[in-house]
Amino acid sequence: MLDQSLQFLTPEESAAVDRALMTTPEKFLTRLTISTAKLLKAIAQDLGTPIEALTPEQIIAWFEADAKRKQEQGVNASVLKWQAPELEDLTGHP
Repeated sequence: MLDQSLQFLTPEESAAVDRALMTTPEKFLTRLTISTAKLLKAIAQDLGTPIEALTPEQIIAWFEADAKRKQEQGVNASVLKWQAPELEDLTGHP
């Protein structure tokens, strides 16, 4: 199981992005890319699969499993800690 203390973007990394000579959209994409790389590495480790071998289906299943953990055991049991109750209204799913 994954390390629940996984940080997707450290304050130091965020500060380095802030100092970079990039536009705001480029900085956003840079932060997203760094965070995504870390999450994909964690998913690959959790599934015992090399990162380059991950399939979209495996990634989707992993996100579903993390969401299920969150629903059944609470947000602290999940890897992704976000809560977006307003999105539940849009999807029709509690």
